[in-house]
Amino acid sequence: MNNSMISAMVSMNGIQRKLDIIADNIANVDTVGYKQKNTSFEDTLTSVMQQPKDFKQPGRFSPPGYTTGYGVRTGDVFRDMTQGPLEQTNQPTDLAIEGSGMFAVEAGGRIAYTREGAFHFVPDPSDPNSMVLVNNQGYFVLDENNEHIKAPKNGKVAIDADGKVLVDRKGVISEAATLKVLKPLRENALQQMDGNLFVVPASMTEAQVFEVPPGGGLPKDTSIRSGYLEQSNADYMGQITDMMQMQRAYQLAARAIASSDTMMNLANNMRG
Repeated sequence: MNNSMISAMVSMNGIQRKLDIIADNIANVDTVGYKQKNTSFEDTLTSVMQQPKDFKQPGRFSPPGYTTGYGVRTGDVFRDMTQGPLEQTNQPTDLAIEGSGMFAVEAGGRIAYTREGAFHFVPDPSDPNSMVLVNNQGYFVLDENNEHIKAPKNGKVAIDADGKVLVDRKGVISEAATLKVLKPLRENALQQMDGNLFVVPASMTEAQVFEVPPGGGLPKDTSIRSGYLEQSNADYMGQITDMMQMQRAYQLAARAIASSDTMMNLANNMRG
């Protein structure tokens, strides 16, 4: 009976964690560039117990041992980096990545990475004649040299499919910068921050986590769509279905604890 209570309790902890992940996905189903999180269940400590000698009877072919488990727990949490749907906004500084790259921004004095491309220009605090590209949290968007992306104040700016920022100066179009977009090789090594941002862990380098193109530019399988935003890849109906399954599993585990408790009380009363 103790084993059944321990197994149910351990399983309920794992199921609760899975429910927390599902709730996070549902809360971000409308977050631009959000990548849903997943996890899987795995057995906790499992042992094989041997039947007593009296169990062996002539003609009995049941296996001599039986497996005793102690519930399941959730494994590592990993992100689903599949492409989310694109929504047209007609804003030229709204950018969506088609492929597996991530934008780079300067957040709190360090480089952070995101799929959220809701950018816009604001006045440059260091130059009254310029404007600088930031995201919706006010963090500076970086170019491939880790510099802020600037353009003349009130100038016309366009961003092409290769991530090049083009500026129209009195009819003369020139290239001001190229967006820094890197392809993650170990996306699950990235640490999540607030605001749908990710950073490289202190124990690793950018080159260990991302594929850095030797000649600069975008990764081969990546292009930029101006005037579009990538929506969350969390499937609302799929998450609701998973939540209902987890709730049912949680109820069954709770019932197992209640049943074990009832059996334990009966045994104690019989013994008394």
